[in-house]
Amino acid sequence: MEKRTIQDIQLLLQEIVSEQDERFVALLKDERKGAQKVIGQWRKKREQEAKERAQFVQMSQFEAALRSQGVRLIAGVDEVGRGPLAGPVVAAAVILPEDFYLPGLNDSKKLSEAKREQFYDYICEHALAVGVGVVNAETIDEINIYQATKQAMQTAVSGLGLLPEHLLIDAMELPLSIAQTSIIKGDAKSVSISAASVVAKVTRDRMMKELGVRHPAYGFEKHMGYGTKEHLAALDKYGVLPEHRKSFAPIKDMK
Repeated sequence: MEKRTIQDIQLLLQEIVSEQDERFVALLKDERKGAQKVIGQWRKKREQEAKERAQFVQMSQFEAALRSQGVRLIAGVDEVGRGPLAGPVVAAAVILPEDFYLPGLNDSKKLSEAKREQFYDYICEHALAVGVGVVNAETIDEINIYQATKQAMQTAVSGLGLLPEHLLIDAMELPLSIAQTSIIKGDAKSVSISAASVVAKVTRDRMMKELGVRHPAYGFEKHMGYGTKEHLAALDKYGVLPEHRKSFAPIKDMK
C-alpha cells in the first residue's frame, strides 16, 4: 500500500487526540524521518496542551472552592501601574463564566504583548462583565499611590454592571460590603485575577502609547512611564509633563 505523504500525515494528526487511536499506532510504523518529525511535533504540542490545562485547573482552585459553596458571580480584581513615574494607575475587574477556558492565561507580565492583546480580546468577548478604573497622575499625587490603587479598583468593581458576590483581589483589601479574598501574587494563582491583570495591562499600555504619540521625545510607548535611562534623560532634557507623578522621586526633587 502506498505510504501517506507528510502533508497527509500532518492533516491526519489534526484529527487525532490520543496515542491509543489506531490511526496513530499505524503512523508509528512509518520509519521515514519526515513522518517521525511531525509525530514528534504532535507529541510536543499535546504535552504543552496538557501542561496548560493542568495550570488552568490549578489557577481555578479559588473559583472552584467558591462555586462549591454556591457562589456564582466571582470578580477577579487587579491593577497595573503602581511603580511608573508617569501615567495613570489602572485597575480592572472581571467576572468569568463557569465554563471559561483560556489555556496559557497567566500573570500579564509573563505574557508577550501579542499574547496579551489576543487574550484581552478573548476575555472581553467571553467574560460576563468587565470593569475598568483609571486614576490619573494628579490624583495619585494628591492621595498617594496606595489610595489611588484602591480607588481605581473600586471604580473597576462599580463599573462591572453586575454586582459580584465575591471579590478575588491581588494583594489588596477594599472597603466594600462585598465578600472578598486577598491573594498574594494572585495574578499567577487565580484565573479571574489573571484575566483582570491582562485587561488592566492592555488598557494602560494603550493609554501610554497614545501619550507617546502626543509627546514623542519621551518614549512612553516603549517604557510605559517607568524610570528607564531613556525616560530619565528625557526628563532632564525636556522637563516634567502634567502626566508625570510629582510626588515620585526623582521628579519631586526636580525644579
